[in-house]
Amino acid sequence: MRDTDETSDLPHILLEWYDVHARTMPWRVAPADRKAGQHPDPYRIWLSEVMLQQTTVATVRDYFQRFIARWPTVTDLAAAQDADVMGEWAGLGYYARARNLLKCARAVVADHGGQFPADHAQLLKLPGIGPYTAAAISSIAFDLPHAVLDGNVERVLARIYDIHTPLPAAKPELMDRAIALTPTLRPGDYAQAVMDLGATICTPKSPACGICPWRDPCLARQRGTAPELPKKTPKKPKPIRHGTVYLTRRDDGAWLLETRPDKGLLGGMLGWPGSDWIDAGKDRPQGTPPAAADWQTVPGEVRHTFTHFHLMLTVMYAANPQDILHPDAQFIAPDQFRPSDLPTVMRKAFDLIR
Repeated sequence: MRDTDETSDLPHILLEWYDVHARTMPWRVAPADRKAGQHPDPYRIWLSEVMLQQTTVATVRDYFQRFIARWPTVTDLAAAQDADVMGEWAGLGYYARARNLLKCARAVVADHGGQFPADHAQLLKLPGIGPYTAAAISSIAFDLPHAVLDGNVERVLARIYDIHTPLPAAKPELMDRAIALTPTLRPGDYAQAVMDLGATICTPKSPACGICPWRDPCLARQRGTAPELPKKTPKKPKPIRHGTVYLTRRDDGAWLLETRPDKGLLGGMLGWPGSDWIDAGKDRPQGTPPAAADWQTVPGEVRHTFTHFHLMLTVMYAANPQDILHPDAQFIAPDQFRPSDLPTVMRKAFDLIR
């Protein structure tokens, strides 16, 4: 495809499609409302973009609504208790995002008077905001012409231009294309439009080319290569790690839990005491039980997949523990304990004994 008249109309064509087919999102201002003068809330855009990293829109909707109901402004979030935010985040995964969420909210309040900066360079200085998130906030919240490049956009552009370089090596070329296409008028709507196109029409499997607004100039459609794009460098198999967790409760129903260290996987989250997680092929680690008790192995095991490895956990259970051996462990009363506050892998252990 030549970068002439064949591509110059692409943003206009897509925006016309978006004006009719834009998805309804709880954080989004509809195109008609935006034209009428309603502006997006940068706090909502930032919160949604952080939540959407490595997560689907369907999963994020309910979390977003709960967060906004509980902390309607960035100032409210900045004043929240860490444990409350981590509890509401439980189940979304990638828990460093929740820790950075609090750091960023507090930085916005402390350094920017509770207002997200409209300057792209200033956004990049905030905790947890990288190039993609800064571009998304700049374009969607402030209508500045910064190109966004997420997985949906990568797929759309790889097909439009029939780019066969595998990801991630193709990212620089795709970013160049994204920058060239980003219009100076309505860049925020355009950013959301191209993401919607990838999510609803230019899907990974069986793209609906017949109803795509960009079907005519799409080189991959013309050449029949769309289903195989974008190409990706094969990933190495994920290693398997093993570990042990200990679940116990007193006669009054209180459970023994601990808050994990801030750094590392599940940092700052509530969880069951247990061992380190080590690579398979070695003896399964037992760790030190958190209390003196009659520990029994629960039949079955917990299986969970993280970004870089699979985890298999042996679950030990005991009732009526005696001396507490872990200084960081504490009993949580039954009226204070919500299984939903646990990260998914820890909730799986709870479900196994329940």
